[in-house]
Amino acid sequence: MSRLSPALTFETASGDRAGEARFQLLAEIDRLGSISAAAKATGFSYKGAWDAVNAMNNLFPRPLIVKHAGGSSGGGTEVTEEGRRALAAHRQLTAALGDVMARLETVISEAPGLSFPSENMFWSPFMRTSARNSYHGVIEAVSHGAVNAEILLRIAPDVTIAVIVTEPSVANLGLEPGREAYALIKASTPILLEDGNNVLSSARNRISGTVVSVEPGAVNAEVVLDIGGGKTLCAIITAKSAEAMAILPGKRMTALIKASQIILALG
Repeated sequence: MSRLSPALTFETASGDRAGEARFQLLAEIDRLGSISAAAKATGFSYKGAWDAVNAMNNLFPRPLIVKHAGGSSGGGTEVTEEGRRALAAHRQLTAALGDVMARLETVISEAPGLSFPSENMFWSPFMRTSARNSYHGVIEAVSHGAVNAEILLRIAPDVTIAVIVTEPSVANLGLEPGREAYALIKASTPILLEDGNNVLSSARNRISGTVVSVEPGAVNAEVVLDIGGGKTLCAIITAKSAEAMAILPGKRMTALIKASQIILALG
């Protein structure tokens, strides 16, 4: 017989989700103190685990997981107090949801003429975004214009990005300083430069960071930058460009992003 079981998912306004699998990974990192061990315990690949960690850190106001460099203690990966609070909340809500599901299952089974619902009955209508980079932030300023407005969104302690939206969008979404919002940036959007390159550009945003990983492919390469505050930025560039620029972990890079190519969403 089919049964109802809770599968709690934290979801942002943009449709990005932190579901059961990612919270299981978070719990194993907290238990084992190692992302590679946690990945094996939960069925993630090592890269998949790091992608999940980066996504969760980007989606929450403060980092849930931090990495410590090696040393006398050997380094490791640690769940922060914010991460433990998120884990506790997820566990409590899942338990409460389980009680609701159990009561619902009893009502359905005892109600005359009702059969157990199909899985489609509880299908979620929310779609996930294809944007590789999704950031939680707080609006710092709104500069109005005749047609468009510039929104300054702080996504990390030292990172504020500019986003161009139409004036009707500002009014319809109620965009104002102090309001929380999400910035969506496709990985194909950033243009990477070597840090310190003073090339003049019309791009409003220059975000500097340290390369933490490079995943080469036949045509493209995926470069992930640590931009501070527990946040990362993923950029897709050609494999030839990655090779020509000698992009390796530890190298400082700057990402150029036009303000008009960022999508703003509300929670």
